[in-house]
Amino acid sequence: MTRKSALEQREQDLLDAVGGAFARMRRRTMQAPVDPPSGRKDLTRNLVLNLVEEAQLAGREMTVGGLADHLMVDPSVASRMASDCITHGYLVRAASQRDGRRTIVQLTDEGNALLDHFRHQHRQAFEYITRDWPKAEQLEFARLLIKYAEATSRLPIPPGSDEPSHSDEGARTKRTAARTDPADR
Repeated sequence: MTRKSALEQREQDLLDAVGGAFARMRRRTMQAPVDPPSGRKDLTRNLVLNLVEEAQLAGREMTVGGLADHLMVDPSVASRMASDCITHGYLVRAASQRDGRRTIVQLTDEGNALLDHFRHQHRQAFEYITRDWPKAEQLEFARLLIKYAEATSRLPIPPGSDEPSHSDEGARTKRTAARTDPADR
């Protein structure tokens, strides 16, 4: 076996560090000072509401079972998560338009407003964490992070989730347009 060059080893070490970086980023970003501060339930609600929104934008319906599949949690856990969002007016239960025997969850106006609130907090956290970076690096990192997140749309949809009624590419375009500041276009 040949020895890896120093450059190849540095590249491997860098790629091996990605997993730990993701874990730290997820955990520590919640500690960034945002106004108003995040509550204990915010992470869970943000996960649930984003999944429902993503499904809706892709032309899919989201069920509690679909939430469980996407979040990789027990259906009873997903049910409690969805019930919390329903109780607080962020989601409503509705009959599936594809199969009236199924119950789906949909965003309410309050749910969309809460998603906007979370996005504002995420931007505050991003700007706080990268405040000492040159503007060009902030923007390049933001661009690459969004590119990475959009690439995850090519991953398989968990079993039990509805298939999209149109291409994921179209859904990505809609999500990106919906989340992009018109001044940036």
